[in-house]
Amino acid sequence: MNQVMDVLMKRRSVRAYEEREISREVRAEILKASLRAPTAGNLMLYSILDITDQSMKDKLTITCDNQPFIARAPMVWIFLADYQRWYDYFLASGVEQLCAQRNLTMQKPEEGDLFLACCDALIAAQNAVIAAESFGIGSCYIGDIMEQYETHREMLNLPQYVFPICMLVFGYPTRQQLEQGYTHRFDEKFIVFENQYHRLAKDEFDKMFAERQRHLPTGKSMRGITTVGQATYLRKFSADFSMEMRRSVHEILKVWMKTG
Repeated sequence: MNQVMDVLMKRRSVRAYEEREISREVRAEILKASLRAPTAGNLMLYSILDITDQSMKDKLTITCDNQPFIARAPMVWIFLADYQRWYDYFLASGVEQLCAQRNLTMQKPEEGDLFLACCDALIAAQNAVIAAESFGIGSCYIGDIMEQYETHREMLNLPQYVFPICMLVFGYPTRQQLEQGYTHRFDEKFIVFENQYHRLAKDEFDKMFAERQRHLPTGKSMRGITTVGQATYLRKFSADFSMEMRRSVHEILKVWMKTG
């Protein structure tokens, strides 16, 4: 196994960190790797916020579903899907006047542009994760940054065409974190299909979730939950944080599209 594969296969989410700063030199290397990430049309439709203010980290701990380790992380980066920069540049470079001369309507960013910018931002974020891992620095994705849009928009000074798609927290993992086992991944036959999508049948789901089903707790505390599907639905899909995320993303789309 080569070194890159070794880093990829050993990576795990880290939520507890040593009291050890990440040097400026290492930060610079991680950032360099992020900025070399693949990007649609070389547009780099993302921006990165380096959160260094401790009071902001403390606030993000609360707004991102009450996760105290965020405040203790030595490095916190927020990856923004960003079409504002290009739209502002179009205006600054005379695109509006050119469209008027050609009797065209100047287009504004829509949902497809948002999705493309989200892809750019997430690809850059994953580059940062792997670069950090190569330096022995752990990381954890925080999708909860998509929640509480109104609060985050004000706190981070986000204009119309900027969306906080993910946050990453970085730090040197504690020994306990390093000794933790790896989470189970589904077999590739349930994830990778040839040429066309395949919807799984009940017997395939039974095989897919067999390992997780074996570790599902039993007893009165489960209150009638008997399958991983039921447990996951209640813990994730219908949980309060998921409901808030959906509400928040609806608000983001309203602002992006100016529909309300």
